[in-house]
Amino acid sequence: MLSTFKKATESALDEIREEMRVRQTQEVFLLFAMGSQFDHLIKQSLERLGVFCLVADPCTVTADDVSKLSPVGIILSGGPASVHAEPPPFDGKIFELEKPVLGICLGFQMWANYAGFKVTASKHREFGVHDATLVKSSALFAGCGEFTSVLESHGDRVELHDGLHVLATTDNAPVAAARYHNLWGVQFHPEVTHTTHGLRMLENFCFKICGAKDCFPASNVAQRKIQHLHEQIGDRRVLLALSGGSDSSTVAYLLKEALQGEPGRVRAIYIRGIDRPDDEAFVLKYFGDQDWLELKVVDATEQFLAVLAGHLTMKAKRSAMRGVYKTILEHEAEQFTASFIAQGTLYTDISESGGGYDAGARKAQIKLHHNTNLGFNLPELLPLDDCVKDSGRNIGRSIGVPEELLVRHPFPGPGLVVRVEGEVTADKLAMARAVDCIWIEELRKWKLYDTVWQAGAVVTQSITTCTKGDDANSGVVVALWAVWSVNGFTATAAELPNDFLRHVARRITNEVRAVGAVVYRLSDKPPATIEWG
Repeated sequence: MLSTFKKATESALDEIREEMRVRQTQEVFLLFAMGSQFDHLIKQSLERLGVFCLVADPCTVTADDVSKLSPVGIILSGGPASVHAEPPPFDGKIFELEKPVLGICLGFQMWANYAGFKVTASKHREFGVHDATLVKSSALFAGCGEFTSVLESHGDRVELHDGLHVLATTDNAPVAAARYHNLWGVQFHPEVTHTTHGLRMLENFCFKICGAKDCFPASNVAQRKIQHLHEQIGDRRVLLALSGGSDSSTVAYLLKEALQGEPGRVRAIYIRGIDRPDDEAFVLKYFGDQDWLELKVVDATEQFLAVLAGHLTMKAKRSAMRGVYKTILEHEAEQFTASFIAQGTLYTDISESGGGYDAGARKAQIKLHHNTNLGFNLPELLPLDDCVKDSGRNIGRSIGVPEELLVRHPFPGPGLVVRVEGEVTADKLAMARAVDCIWIEELRKWKLYDTVWQAGAVVTQSITTCTKGDDANSGVVVALWAVWSVNGFTATAAELPNDFLRHVARRITNEVRAVGAVVYRLSDKPPATIEWG
């Protein structure tokens, strides 16, 4: 799958066309990610609307690249740069292509500066929620009322000019929203929930201004998948591999609809061993007491430890754990007299594992997923194998999957295997689980969980000298990380409050005996990856 649009090469355009085919759309939006901590929220908002949004690299994409792709609309996010102090990299000729453009915060300032309007450092910066007054009716604010609350986070502002069609103002921003020909801009962030009608504004831009008609028909697709599952399964039973993430949860609800909630038809298997406490808790919360699904938790800790013994590299450990996963599901299917094994496998999983396109050309294996090409002794049901993450989530939303399950932080199939350096032992696994539990628990307590795209804790192989109980000792170094990202293919280390990080470090060193020190990773992707391995 294409991660980020960088250049309009033939291979890149072919990949985009393939993804558009999978999504059943002929339209694509471009989101230029300018470095805002809210970039991923823009992407998620557009996913909710059902349109296909491709993230674009402002450093490499030119007007010629955009012309070749021919998006129906372009969005520029906010970011930390300043157009007059540190101009961000961007080909301004993109603004001249007559494609509808929505600039958000920095993105607004960028096109305003390019078009010759004055952008200055404001004497009164705006951070937090402010009241915006709509001064002129427009397609962008249709249905938003005369006043609306908006979240702002900016130090620069666009100044008034006769050539600008001002659409909204706030106390310290005389041009809180404006239009100039095909260019639309807002000084605030419509992608955050603090902006009252933010999703409506993005919807207006996509459908009223850009004229998009080809949004991903999640509800229609869901009904087709439900009907197909109903016909496939008939009166037989299904064993479901359930992790509690968005993909397997969506498959569970598809099966519920396909079998009309009939008891005794679906058994879900949750495999314990290399998981986090948070994962099992969510499965029990949402699936532990359902009459349409029987949940069984299988503790495979010993099996995982046995096959992982001696393996040191992440690739070797990923490969080893697959055998346990396959064996357990086949055994449980036999016990349940199931005729099918169902999984939440995505098109992305298949593609990154080296499959996907029906072509003779060699395809690289980016990483081996735990749920692909396992060769089960029963037929597989993979109702999401033509979906990517956002389209699968849209299907889940359309059939009532709880939002809390759909927006949980992504977690790798190999679980804590890739959050333990070197050989995975029982002690390291217990340490990784304990540390991760504290990390995620505190992120939630401090209301930071939803502000980052993903977070994790790694048990490293580093040993440090430490003092506990007034005596010299040694302990393991634990590395915490959290990132802001749009799609996971690039990421920025999240800048979390220092007092929060100190609090978490104290808890971990106090409560997890073997830990001698806690560090926080500051590297972005690239050069680092999001997961340690």
